[in-house]
Amino acid sequence: MQTPGQQSLSPARRLADFFGLKRNLVVLLVAIFVIGAGEELWMRFVPKYLQAVGATVFVIGLYDALRTLLGAIYAYPGGVLVDVWGHRRAFLAFNLISILGYGLVLLIPHWGAVIAGMFLFLSWTCFSLPATFSLVGATLAASRHSMGVGIQSVIKRLPIMIAPFFGGMLIDRFGIIAGVRIALMISIFLSTLTILVQRQLREEQKQEIAPEDRWNFWRSLREFNTPMRRLLLSDIFVRFCERIPYAWVVIFAMDYIGVSAKEIGALTTVEMLAATLCIIPASHFADRRGREPFVIVTFIMFTLFPISLLVSRSFSALVIAFMIRGFKEFGDTSRKALIIGYCEPQRCGQMVGAYYLVRDLIVSLGAILGAYLWKLGPALNFLGAAALGVVGTIFYVNTIRQSRQSSLNDLKKQLEMRRIRSK
Repeated sequence: MQTPGQQSLSPARRLADFFGLKRNLVVLLVAIFVIGAGEELWMRFVPKYLQAVGATVFVIGLYDALRTLLGAIYAYPGGVLVDVWGHRRAFLAFNLISILGYGLVLLIPHWGAVIAGMFLFLSWTCFSLPATFSLVGATLAASRHSMGVGIQSVIKRLPIMIAPFFGGMLIDRFGIIAGVRIALMISIFLSTLTILVQRQLREEQKQEIAPEDRWNFWRSLREFNTPMRRLLLSDIFVRFCERIPYAWVVIFAMDYIGVSAKEIGALTTVEMLAATLCIIPASHFADRRGREPFVIVTFIMFTLFPISLLVSRSFSALVIAFMIRGFKEFGDTSRKALIIGYCEPQRCGQMVGAYYLVRDLIVSLGAILGAYLWKLGPALNFLGAAALGVVGTIFYVNTIRQSRQSSLNDLKKQLEMRRIRSK
């Protein structure tokens, strides 16, 4: 039953409370949407752009490997910087560095400029990841973390639903090289505009950590509890499943099945729509009924995607495959909420950064493995990815079973001790 105070709230206020829309999160969501709208015009077409400017298969594999590797390397210092600088200063710095990277790729239409520029233009995506986790943890109660991450995930995917379609139109109209360069100019403009939004962030009050009490990377890892370590290992296997075919999905669809760049944009829209439709209800029920089952469903969807891609022979079949790819977000907010809950509040950014550094540093090898398997044929690439997804999913299911059995045994011991004391 609602309290009188809840009944007096306006519909807009109740909606804001349901989605956890605090002021800082709204500012962050606007920044995520606007920057994403620019990046997604061209980011998904980078493997095809590299191919057009003369990159070899292994250069494309190197790009994908570096993308994952930088996500790993940047995550930890990004977490440390947000814990030390605060959210506003950190987000502004990450955005400015990314703009420099866009400019480098725009000015030099060569695959070497993409490889060099990605050290800069991935700053927003990679540095800001632990910062967004930290902001959710600092702004919302623990029981609302899945929803906080969920609404952020939805807003992040809205431009992905729209922008690749228009990016594909630019490429179909002007060609891959000119189309990507036009998209880069739009991206620079939108990211510069976002600086005005990011300046509106307000710092949340939290306990300051003295310099002598700050942890180094190894201390952060040692402080991972057992559930976080087991989730990390499962996540590594499943992300190998994602990373092995990642750079080759667009090339497979365009070169083997014959779809156009605009149709790739439409498939991306299908993927993001499927993700958007499942994220909010899944986040809501995960906060109320437990998060682990939702994570298991997500791992299953990761595993099914490369198999569904392999059996696709038409655009219609690809639509189903990309829907499955979208449904992998069903429990990803639950996974992120579990990570936030496993972290110490004052060191959330740092611990999240350590988690992603370890995960993505290892998984970056999957891109090189993916390039090698692609040389042997798409079937080996996709089936190898699916096999690793099966391993990760089974390990996590066994982990949950062991955890529940351990909790049940502890409860039995407590009840037995109470029974003995009562005699």
